[in-house]
Amino acid sequence: MAYSISEVAKELNLTVYTLRYYDKEGLMPFVERTPSGARKFKESDIDFLKIIQCLKSTGMPIKDIKDFIEWCSEGDSTLQERYNMFTERKASVEAQMEELKKTMEVIEHKRSYYKTALEAGTEEIHKINRMRNFVTR
Repeated sequence: MAYSISEVAKELNLTVYTLRYYDKEGLMPFVERTPSGARKFKESDIDFLKIIQCLKSTGMPIKDIKDFIEWCSEGDSTLQERYNMFTERKASVEAQMEELKKTMEVIEHKRSYYKTALEAGTEEIHKINRMRNFVTR
């Protein structure tokens, strides 16, 4: 079964503009066209676009995604390159997750700070608590 660009855009929650941009950047050499030039997407094309979306969501540059697509089209001789790419992506995502974890700790600290202030009816409670801690040392 063939899908139109608008059907694929809806399926992947992307815009038609984004899909056209991907095509212009060489990320969709696998997509066939009708004699009139309209793109005809197969189920396997949609699966491949999901991989592209995944890579994009990790912050991978278009150039690197293009390399990945080229390696896929070259076949088994590029298995090591593809494996290495995903190993690097994994490390990058793990680093992003660590940064997000630190950010979440700051957010949780601030939530606790403001919850205490809300319960006391004033932010002054933090100054009072600091003074109590200082005096009891």
